[in-house]
Amino acid sequence: MLQKIQSISAWLAQYTSPFVVGVAVVAFFVPGMFSWVQGDVQALVLGFIMLTMGMTLRPVDFKVLAAQPVDIIIGACAQYSIMPLVAWLLVESFDLPRGIAAGLILVGCCPGGVSSNIMSFLCKGDVAYSVGMTTVSTLLAPFVTPLLVLWLAGESIEVDALGMFRSILFVTLLPVGVGALCNGLFGKKEVYGEICRIMPGLSVLGLACIVGGVTAAKGASFFTSGALIFLTIFLHNTLGYVLGYMAGRTAGMNRPKRRTLSIEVGMQNAGLATVLAARHFPAMPEAAVAAAICCVWHSITGTLLAGVFNAIDRRRGLQ
Repeated sequence: MLQKIQSISAWLAQYTSPFVVGVAVVAFFVPGMFSWVQGDVQALVLGFIMLTMGMTLRPVDFKVLAAQPVDIIIGACAQYSIMPLVAWLLVESFDLPRGIAAGLILVGCCPGGVSSNIMSFLCKGDVAYSVGMTTVSTLLAPFVTPLLVLWLAGESIEVDALGMFRSILFVTLLPVGVGALCNGLFGKKEVYGEICRIMPGLSVLGLACIVGGVTAAKGASFFTSGALIFLTIFLHNTLGYVLGYMAGRTAGMNRPKRRTLSIEVGMQNAGLATVLAARHFPAMPEAAVAAAICCVWHSITGTLLAGVFNAIDRRRGLQ
């Protein structure tokens, strides 16, 4: 039985992209199937995903991370410069409507998303570096995000710093810590190793549920928003991936870290942006719609990029 589950897990990890896209399509046409993935349930699913990744981390991974703080600083600078400035340039270049502009800039100024950790995990990136970058960028967000939005969009927003800290603690740091502790205590046991082999598939299932939940909640607004919003979101996301990878190469990072930086920069915490847009820009509903589309789009393209990286590894005989 366990071997069958491991086979399914391996299949999901290999075909993450079409699976997540398929779930998004199903959620769009049958939203009731995923309407339960909201609020606390969504947080629990994210926490479980982080637990599955933490189970693959060893103490030595974090020692290496702590020994290279320069990479974290480079990542944080890339996170809060590339995406905000690219968003602002797109807003100015396309003369976007006020609501869409606010939503896109808000997404650009948010920290890295938890889903980026999943993608780094799936494409053999540096998971410890990914978790470190997400944590640092999220800790900085209560201070940096409002200032960047005010500067670039001219709109003042407030960020619930305490609520964000709780999210980091319960959705990211605590599950990863528990998983890493389990690995440290039981990592040498054969049974634990067998269980870990099903974790990639469970991560994919969790990601698919998150994407399905967002699509179920906001999907009705996706195709009534016009082609311009999709074009700018596509450009914003794609340029984030490309410029993030180039930043890693310029800094002399190894291949796993370059991949991780590309994904961390390109994939934003668009779920947070959606909540902030709905709360602080009630007069501009297009802002929340733009952020919600980013949430789904970033997850889909992140899986596609992870698939591309894995295909490159297979071609080079690295898998």
